[in-house]
Amino acid sequence: LTALERQVFDFLGYQWAPILANFLHIIIVILGLFGTIQYRPRYIVVYAIWTAIWVTWNIFIICFYLEVGGLSKDSELLTFNISRHQSWWSENGPGCVRKEASMSGIKGLESHSYISVVGCALEYHYIEVVHSSFQILIALVGFVYACYVVSVFTEEEDSFDFIGGFDPFPLYHVNEKPTNLLFKQTYL
Repeated sequence: LTALERQVFDFLGYQWAPILANFLHIIIVILGLFGTIQYRPRYIVVYAIWTAIWVTWNIFIICFYLEVGGLSKDSELLTFNISRHQSWWSENGPGCVRKEASMSGIKGLESHSYISVVGCALEYHYIEVVHSSFQILIALVGFVYACYVVSVFTEEEDSFDFIGGFDPFPLYHVNEKPTNLLFKQTYL
């Protein structure tokens, strides 16, 4: 649900890189849930590997919005340099008031307006950092749960006792034919 919520706000802000990452995350979460319901440990392992990638992605988002290591939240990196859009929260955050001023002095931009945002109770980059931090927390819980479920499923597979199974000292002894009878041709 939190990934869907994040997807909606990234769509509103035209943040294409996060939209693709969120979409992939939602697909992998569904795959992990399917693997849990259908007792498919491989799907759960894929989910566990994805959570490590998802945590890395969210750490990048945190560094991006806090401008760590030469990253700039004003760059067009998250929109693939397609547009100048920013986070939806930059104009619509809690307590933010948008003020539009027309730019009539510039030729060709009469229909466009300059938007300034004032009075925000919480800056948009902190909201994005909180979103990413929450995603990291959920991913870590999901990783631990996935590891536990995979271990339970593999223990159940190993403990299954076939009749005359793989145990070196089986509970059920099956009389086997001598090996020379197995290779003897039958003649009519």
